[in-house]
Amino acid sequence: MTHPSPANVPQRLPPPLFDARCKACWFTAAVLALVVASFWSLDLQWAQFLSLEAARSMGRFLAEFFPPDLSGPFLHKVLVGTWETLAMSALGTLLAAVGGLALALPASRLHEGDAARGRAPTRLLLNALRSVPELVWAALLLIAAGLGPFAGTLALALHTSGVLGRLFAEAIENAPRGPGDALRAQGVGNGRVFLYATLPQVLPQLMSYTLYRWENNIRAAAVLGVVGAGGLGQLLAFHMGLFHMGKTATILAAMLALVALVDVLSFAARRRMNA
Repeated sequence: MTHPSPANVPQRLPPPLFDARCKACWFTAAVLALVVASFWSLDLQWAQFLSLEAARSMGRFLAEFFPPDLSGPFLHKVLVGTWETLAMSALGTLLAAVGGLALALPASRLHEGDAARGRAPTRLLLNALRSVPELVWAALLLIAAGLGPFAGTLALALHTSGVLGRLFAEAIENAPRGPGDALRAQGVGNGRVFLYATLPQVLPQLMSYTLYRWENNIRAAAVLGVVGAGGLGQLLAFHMGLFHMGKTATILAAMLALVALVDVLSFAARRRMNA
């Protein structure tokens, strides 16, 4: 049996870089045009930003952070603030996971014949919850809950419920329908079908989404204190406002360590679930 030589094999030319019939090409061109227009419309002082004087000013500012304040009483305050931030993020994420799952069920179509009458209004509610940033939720809730971590926890829970609810709904709708259809053919109700067929299939994905949002909520909880919602953010806003740069450096280091710790724990948990 003879094989064709490389010279006889028909050569295919690479596709053109831009094709008028390619929707992705037009979309990419529109994004590039938007980026160029953004550079042109904004007054970006690149020369001033990259100047030697700007570098010197930044160097003097960073030098004020050293040495950090490592006194015992202040480290105790930072430790308490770190625990508050961690507790806010964990409890807010837990409440959001429960609320998101409760909203994801009416926001998803469970099977082909499901009328899903509550799908549109529930998805509108989820859009509203996640459209309001955590800082705005915290500022609103401070009126009702007062200063402290309670308002920050509720703000994280409300915003994250909107995010997780939408993600959970998409996961439920995209789950394989075979096991659920088999149970429905035996006369099993929707509730038991969800518990015994749909939930076991999507649970690893739901846990992965929840852990990822916990990572994000650690960062958000550290910032929420700026509006008086407790935790490290409240310490940061107070001492940075008074130009206590040594104390500010200690708080920033605690934030970095907390975020790194939660990132490692969350990554390890997700890897273990997917193993």
